[in-house]
Amino acid sequence: MSVYDYQVNTITGEAAEWSAYRGKVLLIVNSASKCSYSRQFAGLQRLYERYAERGFAVLAFPCNQFNGKEPGSGSEAREYCLSQFGLTFPLFEKIEVKGPNAHPLFLFLTGQASFRGLNTDTAEGQNMQSFLLQNDPDLYADDGIKWNFTKFLIDRSGQVFGRYETTTEPIELEPVIESLL
Repeated sequence: MSVYDYQVNTITGEAAEWSAYRGKVLLIVNSASKCSYSRQFAGLQRLYERYAERGFAVLAFPCNQFNGKEPGSGSEAREYCLSQFGLTFPLFEKIEVKGPNAHPLFLFLTGQASFRGLNTDTAEGQNMQSFLLQNDPDLYADDGIKWNFTKFLIDRSGQVFGRYETTTEPIELEPVIESLL
């Protein structure tokens, strides 16, 4: 199986055509426009602009499961991201990424790339780990998505190459992206 085996919808609710992404290196991310990590949209946009012509795409899926940081509709999320961050990469429909209603794509992604912990060498990683352990220790214990802006890097064949947690800034992925291009 690969990411191409899952039906996804665009932000406007239409079936997305995976054919547009076949053979590309993809960065799939669950996003939330009102999250403090939404600053990562700027880094994701820079990666997209830098590598799109070489066969790279960012695919963002808005999600409201983590502290209600994507409360509006998908179209509201899209408008906010366009106006605040100037995003030109695709946003897909608002979905759930964990729990009984998790989108099958994200179940596949988390099944292929297990949670390996947060980088606690940084203050941000320490803070996020402490926050999760205090507020939702069960969430921290499994392989599911932990928070907004978990990123999955997909190789040109549609296979999961790597998983990068919330506290990994997009720019940190640049050498890996270059190696896959």
